[in-house]
Amino acid sequence: MDKRPPGWPLLVALVNGCGGVTDDRLTTAVRDKVVLVTGASYGIGEATAKRLAAAGATVLLVARTAAQLQAVATEIRTAGGRARVHPANLADPAAIERLVTEVLRDHGGVDVLVSNAGKSIRRSVADSYQRFHDIERTNSVNYLGPAKLVLELLPSMRERRTGHIVNVSTAGVRTPPLARWSAYLASKSAFDVWLRCISQELRHDGVTTSTVYMGLVHTRMSEPTPLLNRMPGLTPEQAADQVCRAVADRPNNITPPFVRPAEALGNLLRVPTDRLFEAYFRRTSTRKPPS
Repeated sequence: MDKRPPGWPLLVALVNGCGGVTDDRLTTAVRDKVVLVTGASYGIGEATAKRLAAAGATVLLVARTAAQLQAVATEIRTAGGRARVHPANLADPAAIERLVTEVLRDHGGVDVLVSNAGKSIRRSVADSYQRFHDIERTNSVNYLGPAKLVLELLPSMRERRTGHIVNVSTAGVRTPPLARWSAYLASKSAFDVWLRCISQELRHDGVTTSTVYMGLVHTRMSEPTPLLNRMPGLTPEQAADQVCRAVADRPNNITPPFVRPAEALGNLLRVPTDRLFEAYFRRTSTRKPPS
């Protein structure tokens, strides 16, 4: 039984946006194209891969867990779609090189890269003193790995003078920063800025980029944070609809309605905003302040 209050779907749409893409438009854009989706074993990546395959794309499924990728591929094939499984750890540069060599050998090139894989972490700095590896791992998955994958695929895209890169980012890189999210938001921001910089060098060669500043999506990644579970968020399928719109229409970015006013207020009222979030952190912290 749905315990959400009346009007909840409208609230979700107002906060996170509801613009997607029609099946016909997506089919026109991706039929017989090769689309590589990272983080394709669960959540947004799985839902995106299924939607793209249903539209006629050959979908290359990339994630660490081979068994789960096989399960997703089986569902796609049973529904009449085309999917290939390419297990790879995107935190390992050598694994990325092997992945791209294999993909280019088997498919000749990648028409669209959906960079969706990500690692979330919510931890205060006081709990991170002996955990520098959290920052290293988060950067490896959210910034260094995606950048390495783009660098490996770009030569073939530029040579063929066609290609599109979709970065599934987070609205958090555009809104005021939040305590406990330092490692996650810093790593996502790094790839966001890196991709925006290189996009200025790529368009002349026929390679375009889109960034989806995704609002809250209720997935396994958000589930451990109780506060997020009570907030209006998208389903993986709704999120995939936004990613597929980026694939089909190739906009510069897709941004939820709440982001631009939050971004403007955060820049205009930076100090008061920081103090507000500082007060929230203190109220919700279980750690006693030093005496």
